[in-house]
Amino acid sequence: MKKILLQFALIAFALKVPAQGYLFEFGTVRGLEALVASNAPEEVPIKWFDVNTGKDSWYFEGDELVCQGLPIGVIRSEKQYQNFIMHIEWKHMEAGGNSGTFVWSSAVPGDNRLPDGVEVQMLELDWVNQNKKDGILPPIAYVHGELFGVGGVETVPDNPRGTRSKSIENRCLGKGEWNTYVVVCVDGVIKLSVNGKFVNGISQSTQRKGYICLESEGAPIHFRNLRITELPPGVIAEGQIAPLLK
Repeated sequence: MKKILLQFALIAFALKVPAQGYLFEFGTVRGLEALVASNAPEEVPIKWFDVNTGKDSWYFEGDELVCQGLPIGVIRSEKQYQNFIMHIEWKHMEAGGNSGTFVWSSAVPGDNRLPDGVEVQMLELDWVNQNKKDGILPPIAYVHGELFGVGGVETVPDNPRGTRSKSIENRCLGKGEWNTYVVVCVDGVIKLSVNGKFVNGISQSTQRKGYICLESEGAPIHFRNLRITELPPGVIAEGQIAPLLK
C-alpha cells in the first residue's frame, strides 16, 4: 500500500511541474580530487534548464552570464547536489537590485514564482534605502548575504534575525562591482564566505539534497566564474532529498 501511495504522489508531483527545457552550459563541476591534485582535474560543464523565466531572460557577454531580471523566476542545474563547495561571482547593474541563488531546491515554483530550498541572498547595497517601511530603514543585514529556508524548508540560523541568518560583518560591494561568494554545503550545514571571509551560516536544514537555482528577481545581474566542487555524500534520509525532476 505504501508503494502505491508513493507512486500516486510522484505522479501528482510530475503533473504540477511545468516542462523545463535545456538552456545552456555555464560553470563547471569537479570532484574532491581538485582540492589535492597536483595537476588540473577534469571539469565538466554544468547544464542549466529553464524553470519559469524564458530564454530571453538570459544571455552571455563573453564569459559572463547576464540575467535581465524579468520575469521573476529561476533556472536550475541539470543535477542535484548534496555536499559541495560553490564558488560564484556576481554584480548588480542597478541600485537596489535583487537576486540570489537557491541550494538544495526542488526547482518547483511556488505561489511567488520562486522554489523551495535555502536561499543565499544577493542584494545591491541601496536596496535598504529603496524599501523603507514607515520611514524606517530595513536592517543592513539584508544585503550582505542573508541565508534562510524558503518554501517550507527550515533551518537554524547562526546569527538569527528571526528565522533568517544575517552576516556578522558587512562585506558586499555595490552596483557594478564584483562580489565573490563561497558557499560550503555539508550535511544540512551551510557556511557563506563574502569577499574572502566567512561571515554567515545555517544548520539543520530539513532539505539537504536538491538542485541549484539562479534567480531572476526584477533587476539585471551578471554571474561569472561558477565552479562547484563535489564533496563526499553524507548519511541522508529520503525526506531530506528534493523530488527528482525528469
